[in-house]
Amino acid sequence: MSIDLSRVLNEARIPELPSPYFGKVRDCYDLPATAEFPDGRRILISSDRISAFDRILAAIPWKGQVLTQVARWWFDRTADICPNHVTAYPDPNVVIGRRVTILPVEVVVRGYLAGTTSTSVLTQYKAGLREMYGHRLPDGLRDNEALPHAIITPTSKAFDGGHDEPLTASDIVSQGLLTKAQWEEVSDKALKLFAFGQKLAAERGLILVDTKYEFGLDDQGRILLADEIHTPDSSRYWIADGYAAALETGSRPPSFDKDVIRAWVAARCDPYKDPVPDIPEEMIAKTSAVYIAAYERITGETFRPDSSGETPLERVRANLAPYFTA
Repeated sequence: MSIDLSRVLNEARIPELPSPYFGKVRDCYDLPATAEFPDGRRILISSDRISAFDRILAAIPWKGQVLTQVARWWFDRTADICPNHVTAYPDPNVVIGRRVTILPVEVVVRGYLAGTTSTSVLTQYKAGLREMYGHRLPDGLRDNEALPHAIITPTSKAFDGGHDEPLTASDIVSQGLLTKAQWEEVSDKALKLFAFGQKLAAERGLILVDTKYEFGLDDQGRILLADEIHTPDSSRYWIADGYAAALETGSRPPSFDKDVIRAWVAARCDPYKDPVPDIPEEMIAKTSAVYIAAYERITGETFRPDSSGETPLERVRANLAPYFTA
């Protein structure tokens, strides 16, 4: 597919929409309450920005559409496992969702001894730990080996800018983060979602290694799945064909590497301190191709970029016009 590098949604600042707030990747607006939605609804616009090292690195053509549509594909197939926040998709980059109160626990499900962060099971295992997140892991596991069964590794959500801290199920209940019944429901849904995700991924020649879920409470106290699900940004996928050989050699299994640009930048500067050098168009195009390939492999469908409108922003504005309040 020829990638038009000019078709990017750098931002979606739309003054006619109410109650804006802007994240590193998403531009969001809160719609007022109605009889149907007493807590209101939220407009989530996925831009094409790519974030790493606590900064925006670039805008990647079609990234926002890929992430929105991968999540839509999964939301449509998992609603019977866990109801979700989605109420409408007015644009390829946009989700309208019920406004929910996000639960103060980050739910990560892991099926393999993998990861690079300080909270990952592989990092802690290599440091000698065997008891983590309330689970006991056996001795003798190799890097990237399948765990005896999928586990949830919850952490506290540091809304105030602090660090996420590892939790156990008993911590979650004893600290009053969730009730016992809420945690049992969240953990049950998370494990069922992950098992279903692994099954469908395997049918595509993929391994769903681990993933993060966001759950929230609606105005009736129901637990809903929010944010995104099983996207290349919220999940780790490996290519099944190369996994066994990588496990034997102790190398990293082949994957959809969403960190193409991250690696390029890290090789050329200290990205936390130095100015980031201009990223060449070749790297932008390569990263876009990775996202598009991920969409097609995960869903089994051909990616169809929406090139309507003079610019992506004009298209988004037109599709969101029914929600304008000013």
